[in-house]
This record gives sequence, C-alpha cells and structure tokens, in this order.
Amino acid sequence: MSTMNTARTTRVAAGAIAALLLLSGCSSKAKNDDEGDKKGAAGEVKTGEGISGKTIALGALTDMTGVYATLGKSVTQAQQLYVKQLNADGGVCGYKVELTVRDHGYDPQKAVSAYTELAPKVLGFAQFIGSPFVAAAKPRIDGQDKGLVLPQAWSSALLGSPYIRVIGSTYDIETINAVDFLMKEKGLKKGDKLGHVYFEGDYGESALAGSKHIAKEAGLTVVEQKIKPTDNDMTAQVAALKKAGVKAVVLSAGPRQAASLVGVAAAGGFNVPIIGNNSAFAPQLLATQAGPALAKNYWVASPSLPIGADTPGAEKLVADYKEAYPKDSLDNGVVAGWTAATAFGEALKKACASKDLTREGVDKALLTIDALDTGFGTPQNFTDPKAPSSKESVILQPDKSVTGGMKVVQDPAASTVAEAYTPGA
Repeated sequence: MSTMNTARTTRVAAGAIAALLLLSGCSSKAKNDDEGDKKGAAGEVKTGEGISGKTIALGALTDMTGVYATLGKSVTQAQQLYVKQLNADGGVCGYKVELTVRDHGYDPQKAVSAYTELAPKVLGFAQFIGSPFVAAAKPRIDGQDKGLVLPQAWSSALLGSPYIRVIGSTYDIETINAVDFLMKEKGLKKGDKLGHVYFEGDYGESALAGSKHIAKEAGLTVVEQKIKPTDNDMTAQVAALKKAGVKAVVLSAGPRQAASLVGVAAAGGFNVPIIGNNSAFAPQLLATQAGPALAKNYWVASPSLPIGADTPGAEKLVADYKEAYPKDSLDNGVVAGWTAATAFGEALKKACASKDLTREGVDKALLTIDALDTGFGTPQNFTDPKAPSSKESVILQPDKSVTGGMKVVQDPAASTVAEAYTPGA
C-alpha cells in the first residue's frame, strides 16, 4: 500500500473510532446527569459518577495480549498493588478504591468498546495504553465525560486537555533527548543521516516530529521508515537504512520490533547505535537470540529512572512487587503503572481534602500538584495542561545483570534543544 493510501486509511479509521465514541456516549450521558452530583449534609464530601456506596471506581484500559502485553501486565499489577496499599491505609475519605481492568489487546475496536463500557461507571482512568486510542477518545473525554485520564501514552497530540494528562516527557521531547545523547556520546554529527523507524499513528508521528526538529537544529537528515504495529520483521527496514548510509537509528515502536531491528542489524554487520522510545523494550528480550545485540548496541530513552534504580522509593516498590507477584519479572511498566496510580491517588486525596470527589473536583486537584516525586528521579508538574509534566529523559541500556534489565547511562536531564522546544509549535 502506498504511503498516501496508508495515511488516508489511518485518518479514516481514526475518524470512525472518534465518531463511534461520540455516538456511543450519547445514551449514557443522560443517565449520569439524572444521577447528578450527590451532596449530603453540610460538611460531607461531594461525589458523582464513579462513586457508589463506599467505593471509588477507577478504570484501566490495558494491553495484556497485544504488542505491549508484557508491559501492560506490569502496569496493571503495579496499579493493583498501589490500590491495595491505599485501601489498607484507609482508602480516600473513607472510600475504598477499586480498579476495573479491561484488556483491549492493542486493538482499536476493543479499545473503543472498553472505554465506552467503563466511561459512565468510573470516576476516571488510571491507565489507558495506546496513544492512537486515547487520541480517538479525546473528543468525548474533553466534551462530555470530563473524567481524569492518566494514560500510558506520550503523544504530543494529547497535550492541551485538562482531563488527559501526559506523565513525563512526550515522545517528541523524549526523541530530542535521545538524539542529543547519540550526538554527544555515540558519534552522530552534523551532516549525518539519522534513521527513524516508527509506528504509523500518534505515537510514531509524535516521535518523528522530535527527530525532525533536532535534525533541523543539528544539521542532520532523517531517513524515515514507517511501519505498522503488526510488522514484526524489520529485515526490509534494516536493508533500507543500511543502503541509505544512516549513522544511527531511532526506534518508535514496541519490544518485538526492537528485538528484530537490533538482531537483524547485528547479523548483517550494520553496527550503528540504535535508541528506542520508552515503550520499545521489555527485559524479557534479553533471554532471546537478540539479547547479546541489545545489550551491546541498544539504548532506551525513558521518562524516569528504571525499576532497578538505587532510590528508597524504587527499592521499596521492588520488594513489595516481588512479594505480591513472586513469579513475575520486573520491568519499567511497573514504574509507569505505579507513577500514574500514585498521581491519581494524590489527586483523590487533595480532592478529599477539598470535600469534592466529583470528576470536576479531582480534575482541579491534579492541577495543584507541581512536584510529585514517586522515587524515580523526575518530579512531575501537572499545573499546565498544555505541557507534559516533565521534559527530562533518562538514557538506559539493557543489562541482564541488574534488576529490571536496564541500567542508567545518563541521569534525568533535558537537552538544550528540548528545553527550548514547544510540542506542536
């Protein structure tokens, strides 16, 4: 299929998803309005959608069976652990928090269906994996639902909403920091060609905007290779990049694509540095045939320190997670899930203090959090919906000898180009 036809198909599909979301939401809105905000006697906490009896319901739209299955499981279990500990400490305003999980398998129709089902029933979403799906739901979230959504998605297209709050640097900023690392530490220089393999849709397009921006600033030329989430064999992409003479590669895809890209490149003697966005790695890859090549010639840009970080917060989370899930491995999905659940929990606590646990009250509460520290190196500032909560990135390298399979090679930092960059400008 040609690039033009692929782009047209993507736009049509996104439009159809958004239209379906808007149509499916119409029937539930009247019911929610009839229920209204529930306010008791003077001094009691105001409540609304998502709170029934003594329970606060939160949604989690995850991927347990698709391209991000390993990370989705970790994100979800970390959030379930947070909720368990929160409830053990008395919950929020006397309410117990309950996490309702749906697996969409990184399928657009399943994601739409799951959001449509849960939106009227929950106060908000502590998890929503998949930038394209969150972007498709954005008109409804902003228009009628107005429930807080903390996605595991970092597309710059999600910025600007007071309800969808990106945690950490967006993909464009993260990519700018990644390329800055390649130039400072891995020999990429002015005049060189930079390969960029990326998923079609909001994730890849956001990351590509970052590589194009820093390429313009630094005198690089970007060689693009657009792929689909179902493309698992990167042989053709490696051949094209090798022929083009690129000196480094950015990967904005999933763990499967990382294993193939790095493995194929190593087997073909294409020894250029490759760096992925934060969702383009899972430590389970180190046990595959691609493991040695990943450990030697692959890096990852991350919005936070890894799960194996030497901080009290990380060490406690590792111990608690191992106790709760002794058979499961640790990865950075645990960090992403824990961070989002903590942010939502802090917003609930502040809303409780203001005696307003409605969706509006929780949304306002998050806007007051300007330096949330979950123990992973990067304080998060949620006061400006037009900006990501941080512009910093950590550069990691696969290493099977450390907890979580990732070691830090560059501490949290924002490059000069990233600091001066405004997403979408």
